[in-house]
Amino acid sequence: MRKWMAGICTVLAPLLLTALLLTVLWPLEPAVASDTFPSKPIRIIVPFPPGGSADPIARLVGQQMSETFGQPVIIENRPGGGTRIGTEYVARSAPDGYTLFLAATSHAVNPSLYAKVNYDPLRDFMAVSLASSFPFILLIHPSVPARNLREFIALAKASPGKLDYASGGNGSASHLAAEMFKSMTGTDLLHVPYKGGAPALIDAIGGQVAATFGSIQQSLPQVRSGKLRALGVTGRKRSSLAPDLPTLAESGLPGYEVTPWNAVLAPARTPPQVIATLNAEITRILRLPANRDLMAAQGVDLLPTTPKEAQDYIANEVTRWAKLIQQAGIKVE
Repeated sequence: MRKWMAGICTVLAPLLLTALLLTVLWPLEPAVASDTFPSKPIRIIVPFPPGGSADPIARLVGQQMSETFGQPVIIENRPGGGTRIGTEYVARSAPDGYTLFLAATSHAVNPSLYAKVNYDPLRDFMAVSLASSFPFILLIHPSVPARNLREFIALAKASPGKLDYASGGNGSASHLAAEMFKSMTGTDLLHVPYKGGAPALIDAIGGQVAATFGSIQQSLPQVRSGKLRALGVTGRKRSSLAPDLPTLAESGLPGYEVTPWNAVLAPARTPPQVIATLNAEITRILRLPANRDLMAAQGVDLLPTTPKEAQDYIANEVTRWAKLIQQAGIKVE
């Protein structure tokens, strides 16, 4: 009997020791994994069609991350649903740092805009860093009898509901910029939504609408050629592309600021060490003088931040736009 028991112990002892070691080491697995991060290709999901304003940022960051990490960084466009398709895909991805998301202003807006959104912009994501921002320009057709912002506001107040403006669509950043303008000036402008900023700008140039909020990159050539009149930029500061063009806040609308932005996010529960590694590399890229100059030439400011600064910024944007959307009664079916 003793010999039989001794034999059993001899067989079971290694198995028990292995089980004990696995139990002790199991909680350390995420830390061990993050120590070797990245060990395979990384994807950056862009929730817009190829060629949009987000692509240059994604490709700039992706290319230089790849050079540093020695791993491919793949830019994957997943448009649709007002950016919800790409967003939901990332929210459900493994929280390991290998699937990242280039979020835009719509990330903070959509939960208030749509009746059903299958993700929470804060709980389901962890911010890595803000990435970039750019201002709009408030543009009017030269036939509109206003030479500056004050005259345009006075004209709009004198004829409520008669002046119209084009936007890139219901709930788009240009639509929200106009609704913020209406709210702060007490004016009533007629909204004409288009399927994108480009067709909205084309009809503003043609005089089919009186005004629009256009991206600075697309709008400046039209202003310089005299096809549109610029009343001011929507950012907190003047743009390096048009230093003589004042902000709307300077021009008589103090406190007005609308700057579409991008940020790099990861799925919630991504290990903190992985977030730290990604943040260190991405902010290094965004701080490089050559990169800052390259994007400034396109009217884009690069915004390296800590993860907490980015998370706080997005939380503030969620609250800010929810209030405006509720006040303006904006809904998208």
